[in-house]
Formats: sequence, C-alpha cells, structure tokens
Amino acid sequence: MAVTWTISTLEHEISDGAVVVSHWRASDSEVVGTGDDAVTYSGSSYGTCGFAPDPSSPDYVPYADITEEMAIGWTKESLGEEQVASIEASIAAQIDAEKNPTQEAGVPW
Repeated sequence: MAVTWTISTLEHEISDGAVVVSHWRASDSEVVGTGDDAVTYSGSSYGTCGFAPDPSSPDYVPYADITEEMAIGWTKESLGEEQVASIEASIAAQIDAEKNPTQEAGVPW
C-alpha cells in the first residue's frame, strides 16, 4: 500500500497567477482476495492548504508552468512531515478498520 496524493484544484490570483490555495486528496486502497472473492478496502483524506507566494522570487513558477507534482510537493512541504505522516497513518487506520470492523449497523428483527 502506498498513499497517492492528488491535487483536485488550485485557487490562484487572476492578476499574476499566484497559487494561494491547493485542494488536495490523499488516498490508498488494498485488495484482499482474488477474482469474484476480491474485496477492496480504501481510505482517504481531503483538505486545503494555503500559500503566500512571492511573484518576485527567483523560485516563483508561473501558473501555466505548474505541474501536479510541484503542487503536491508544495502542499506536503506546507503541511510538514509530521502532519503528512499523520494523514497517511490515518488512511492506513481507515483501511484496517474497514478490514476488521468492531461495530455493525442494523436491526435485530
């Protein structure tokens, strides 16, 4: 299992293209079994991350040149290693809880 990070959208300034918010999703899944008996367990997390870019910086990337990999890197950097690890651990826990439930819903009649 490996968590996949994606960017669903970037909010940016119309005037200079500076990205000010990324909307991210982190997700993972695990398939247990094969064929008709295969069951897919999944977990995910969604959030936003704000930025304060400086268009005059030599590292500034114009909006049209931004790749998803760049935006994911900026997002993870902004969140910090500890929070990224926490998000990924939460996703693994969601998958584990789905595979090993401790509660059920229903009625007894």
